[in-house]
Amino acid sequence: MSAEGSDLILQRMMSLHPKIIDLTLDRVWRLLEALDHPERRVPPVIHAAGTNGKGSTLAMLRAGYEGAGKSVHAYTSPHLARFHERIRVAGELISEDALTQVLDECWAANGGESITYFEITTCAAFLAFARTPADVTLMETGLGGRLDATNVFDSPAMTILTPISLDHQQFLGETLAEIAGEKAGILKRGVPCVVGPQPEAAMEVIEARAERLGVPLIAHGQQWHVWEERGRLVFQDETGLLDLPLPNLPGAHQLENAGAALAALRYLGFGEPACEAAVSRASWPARMQRLREGPLVASAPDVELWLDGGHNPAAGEALARHLGGLPERPTHLICGMLNTKDIAGYLRPLAAHAQTLTAVSIPGEANTLLAEETARIAGTVGLRAETADSVADALGRIADREPGARVLICGSLYLAGNVLRSNG
Repeated sequence: MSAEGSDLILQRMMSLHPKIIDLTLDRVWRLLEALDHPERRVPPVIHAAGTNGKGSTLAMLRAGYEGAGKSVHAYTSPHLARFHERIRVAGELISEDALTQVLDECWAANGGESITYFEITTCAAFLAFARTPADVTLMETGLGGRLDATNVFDSPAMTILTPISLDHQQFLGETLAEIAGEKAGILKRGVPCVVGPQPEAAMEVIEARAERLGVPLIAHGQQWHVWEERGRLVFQDETGLLDLPLPNLPGAHQLENAGAALAALRYLGFGEPACEAAVSRASWPARMQRLREGPLVASAPDVELWLDGGHNPAAGEALARHLGGLPERPTHLICGMLNTKDIAGYLRPLAAHAQTLTAVSIPGEANTLLAEETARIAGTVGLRAETADSVADALGRIADREPGARVLICGSLYLAGNVLRSNG
């Protein structure tokens, strides 16, 4: 094993390709062959793609499996505080020694060839999963689906498509139909697919591909339904009704994510105990997460502090719905975003629910949108905006002006990760 820690190996891996994103499967197949195809030896795979909700859906699916006493591998991205968060082996975050070992093996097998950071680290996850028994492997796409590095399984146990909307157009296509075509690239011949709520243009693409491949669809609004009734979650499919607690993950949109997880669990034969665990025991940081302790919280003890990593218009709409459902309280945003995002589209739904926005640049992130530009765009959608040098500075100012305010730190998973690291 290398004397280097995982952080140093990961840093070296960043230099293997000039681009962060370069969608193709050729380099992944080459490395997997050099590694003797670990992807063929992982436990049964449930593969999820979508624009929003796939992480939350898989978190609930993991909670359901574990509530039924099953052992779960899980691969998600990006990480928030440490890379280890991406790889969960048999229920536990991968250890430093195990991560270092699989990264070392991938580095050696790659032989200095061109490969992106996401591709080589995904191969490392496959190695880790292939070496430890588990009942299921939950696999989240990084970007898109058809050419994503995770899309190497000929016969997964199931695929899941969460809601699809406009995002990453520079990689996936300019229209909803084009983006849906890329996401639906994870569908495999004869393998059932759970489909969350979709715009009509996306659903048409999904249904056409499913028909060509003989894919049984378990689709929201057709094979399954979910709604809130009297403070409870009610789920219905062809098996019958479930009456469950509301999801412990906050936000009205989590009802639909829970529905997709429940549809998957029911199709795979799980009963009510697993379904109740799915909605009541899931954990997914930086998705409308209430921060209750740490230095940042201590610096403004009377502020109700929230953190969310959503970053596209659909996420902005979901956040706006959640804020609109909270008890009335003066609300302020601290926002930092990447320069590749639809800033106005994200902020527009939030403008009706916030008194001010304080813009920050994301520390250490090359693609951050400068705080001044975020503030300028916020002004165009009706938000009173200013800038601050840091989240701590912004929070301090808001707390001085309005000690009992609600503050939402938002706009990017990279900003959310920075906040969790500094508040840890």
